[in-house]
Parts: sequence; structure tokens; C-alpha cells
Amino acid sequence: MKITRVETHLHRSDFTYGAGPTSMGGNLRLTRMDTLLVRVETEGGLHGWGEGFGFTLAQTTQDVVERLIGPACIGQDARDIAGLGRMLARRFHNFGRNGPVGFAISAIDIALWDIAGKAAGVPLHVLLGNGRRAEVPAYASLLRYGAAADVARNAAEARRRGYREIKLHEVDPDCIRAARDAAGDLPLMLDVNCAWDRVAPALEFCAAVRGLNIGWVEEPLWPPEDFAGLAALRGEAGVPISAGENLGGAEDFARLFAAGAVDVAQPSATKHGGVSGLLQVSALAAEAGVRVVPHSPYFGPGLLATLHVLAAAEQPAPLEIYFADLATPVYPALVPRDGRVAVPGGPGLGLEPSL
Repeated sequence: MKITRVETHLHRSDFTYGAGPTSMGGNLRLTRMDTLLVRVETEGGLHGWGEGFGFTLAQTTQDVVERLIGPACIGQDARDIAGLGRMLARRFHNFGRNGPVGFAISAIDIALWDIAGKAAGVPLHVLLGNGRRAEVPAYASLLRYGAAADVARNAAEARRRGYREIKLHEVDPDCIRAARDAAGDLPLMLDVNCAWDRVAPALEFCAAVRGLNIGWVEEPLWPPEDFAGLAALRGEAGVPISAGENLGGAEDFARLFAAGAVDVAQPSATKHGGVSGLLQVSALAAEAGVRVVPHSPYFGPGLLATLHVLAAAEQPAPLEIYFADLATPVYPALVPRDGRVAVPGGPGLGLEPSL
């Protein structure tokens, strides 16, 4: 079953996410969400959809797909997902083993798993693990607002929509306390986006939030590969430590686990090798006794593939949902209902994107 065509489509939608006039989001005027869709077609007529990470730089990944990765896939066997992934990674490693090249390879992998499910006539979560779950709980991943009133308002709205866990991207204790008051007893996760380049201030932050029912503190140190620093912080933080979204792939995750650096690992389908990458990192994490909660604040086939992986996984974990409302969703069926997302029952990914 040879690959005959690789095409890209940039899905663009206006969106809102609760930013107020004084918030960081309001100042940045983020009003459009870009999603890079990659369509892989085979000689037998089957096609699959993938997604490469990018956000406001999605066109960079799109260029890599169109000029490098896509042409190299033509004529390759769509059934040999692992072999094709290895070939692409080795052939293009001089262009970087992270970033747009890795994102583009991830998109191809997701599309090939979509094709595999369609060829077998079963949903991807059944292909992966007998489909343990018909729906998966979601957690609301709020953006950084930088204004306590905006944080409180959006945390309260997330709770009203049925989310049972909320992630913040705040570093200001006043904003975090405002969310705590608005969210009631719901767990709060804190993604601080590599805020500190030393362990000491990160440890001070962890101590300050320790009594606020914190699910984890995410990526506290710069650079994200400071595994020794993360391990030292984890030993004294008193709250769970998570990381992984900015690593280069399974090899980096193996080093992260060997260092004893995290309680929670966060691989990304659109960054770390697609479905294959999620499965590989999950296997490494299981051996290390580390929980996996994938990074998935996007809206296309990468989110859908992550949903299927979580539906098939032995250990339950929530699906990260970017807390934003798109004017034209890629998949209207993936909008959470009462804090949960239904797993599609059609073959492969089970849904076609709205172009």
C-alpha cells in the first residue's frame, strides 16, 4: 500500500479565550488559531490525516512537510509506520531532531495510524488496545492572563463547563490564589513555562503553592533539558513535578526518567513522533514508574489521536483541552461536554476535519 500523495492544509479560525483588556492575552491580541493538517493518500484510495505542531508558526512546519518530508514519503509503504519514521528521522536529522522537522514527521505518523485503522476497519483506540473507554475526562488548559480578575473569571467558567481539573499558566501568586478561590476544591496544575534558570527560586515557588491543592508544577526550569536541576527540585518541592513537551523525543524522555526528574511526563503527539512517539514514551514511563499525561493544547488530528491513545491506555489520564472557543472548530465533535470528550467510533481516527 504505497503512499501516492502528501498534501497540507492550514486551517485558520478566529477564537476567544476569555482575555480581558488588562490581561497579557488582551495585550497580545491573540485572535486566530492556526492548525496544520497533513493528508496522506495511498494507491488503494485510503487516506489519513495528521497534524504537525506550529500555532502561529504553523507555516514553518507546513514548509518542511511540502519541501522535505512529504516528497520523501512518496512510494513508501504506508503499512510500515515504524520503518518510515526511522527513515525520515535519519535522513533529515541534519536539519534538527526537534522543531519543525520532528513536527512534520509526527504529522505523517498520525496520518499513517489513521490509515491503519481504516484499513483494519476499526477505530484507532480499538487497534491500539481493545478500546477500554468510550469517553475520556478533559482538563481545561487556560492561557496566561496575568490579571487576577481574568484568571478567576476563566477558572470559574471552566468549572461551570464541567471540568474537574484546571491548568494555569500563571507565575504570580495573586493570580494563582484567585484561581484557587474561583475553582473551589478542583485540583490546579501550574505550567510556568521554564520560568527560572536556577533551582532556588523554583523551590521557593513550589513552597508558596504547596498548600493550594496543586496537581503538578510543570516545566519550572530553563533549559527544559536541565534534568539534574529538575531531579534536585523534585526531591524537595513537596508537589509533583512534570515536564516533557519541549524535549526532542523518546531518547530525551529516557534520560529524563533515568535522572528521576519528574512525577508526570508530557509527550506530545504533534511534536514527538505522533502516535508511535506517545506509545514509545508511555512504555518507557511505565518502566520508570512515571505517570503520563500527554501535552495536547491543539485542535486537529493530534488532539484526536491523543484522545484515542488515552482511550486505549491501561492507566487512565485526562485529555488536555486548550481553553479557547474556535469560531470554526476543526472537529466540532471534540468540544467537551460536561468536562468529557466522547471517543469516535468510526475507523481510524473516526472523524474527518472540517476544512
